[in-house]
Amino acid sequence: MGEKGTAAQTADITAGPGGVMTDEVGVITGELTLRTELDGKHAVLRVQYKDAAEWYAVTGGRAALVDPADLVAVHTVAVGLLDRPEG
Repeated sequence: MGEKGTAAQTADITAGPGGVMTDEVGVITGELTLRTELDGKHAVLRVQYKDAAEWYAVTGGRAALVDPADLVAVHTVAVGLLDRPEG
């Protein structure tokens, strides 16, 4: 369980040269942690530099869920799309 009792999944990823676009600071690259949170009936993607304190919203990283259990599948797909250590 994540903060305030919400479900969340996390994974360490390495963003490729194009990085990950965030709402707050634009593109970030390198070693990151991706968190997929349950916010009501939505999956929300957030990312941070590995071991940093600040989390950033992934641009376009919000999706409605039919079932909260689908959060795991959304997280798995997001990791597959964003984890690009080889570019």
